[in-house]
Amino acid sequence: MANETEIGAFEAKARLSELLRGVVRGRAYLITRRGKPVARLLPVEEPVEDGLEALLGELHSIRSRVKGKASIGELIADGRRR
Repeated sequence: MANETEIGAFEAKARLSELLRGVVRGRAYLITRRGKPVARLLPVEEPVEDGLEALLGELHSIRSRVKGKASIGELIADGRRR
């Protein structure tokens, strides 16, 4: 992978918090043991914030298709009566 920093396993263990802060900013690390690659520390493909925004967008989309002006509380109460 391009733009990844190579770091030894012992050093990675000692600096894990710092490395995680780098990952949050988009950096990637190749972790080695005795000079041989053993693992990669990478950002997740979809940050949690993006997933949450997509979920909220979907909820707003559903809400716009619901007819009437019922509140969430009214809908919950109606569901409990059924």
